[in-house]
Amino acid sequence: MPFTGTPNTRRYGNYFTLIFKTMDLQQALRITERIKADLSPHCHRIEIAGSIRRKKPQVKDIELVCISKPYDVGLFESGIATVVNKWKKVKGELPCKYTQRILPEGIKLDLFFAEPGNWGLIYAMRTGSAEYSHKVLGVGWVKRGYHSKEGWLNKNGKDIACPEEEDLYRIIGIPWVAPEGREYNAEAI
Repeated sequence: MPFTGTPNTRRYGNYFTLIFKTMDLQQALRITERIKADLSPHCHRIEIAGSIRRKKPQVKDIELVCISKPYDVGLFESGIATVVNKWKKVKGELPCKYTQRILPEGIKLDLFFAEPGNWGLIYAMRTGSAEYSHKVLGVGWVKRGYHSKEGWLNKNGKDIACPEEEDLYRIIGIPWVAPEGREYNAEAI
């Protein structure tokens, strides 16, 4: 199916590529479900995040968070790398905590790698919105004496487990908010 969004040219390294500003939610969701199905056999857990999870009518990219099964790269490439490395890399060489790829449909894929102990933090942050993640979640944990370090919530030099989003919300002392409600509203804070 051809892309029906608005195109925009961006520079990546020494070349220019066509990136699409927006895509209809239903079209993006179909692509995302297919990509998720392709990656699922190589993951212990994988979920849709970002604006698709928040059900925004127009999306700029696809965000997935996964806990991958072990894999190899290079000559003996295996597991999730056999799927991800088929897509044009923008940044993030496997193995990594984050890679950005351009899918054949022309939309960006942001793939975030989590662990069981930090899943809730990564999943909540990557669901966004970016402003909500920074001004509500980030400010919330700073007020409680935490900071984020290498993908983990940290306090006094110790990583704090957040295996589910609800754990993060509990730790920072605010009620869990459904993804559709995660837009920053200064008046509501």
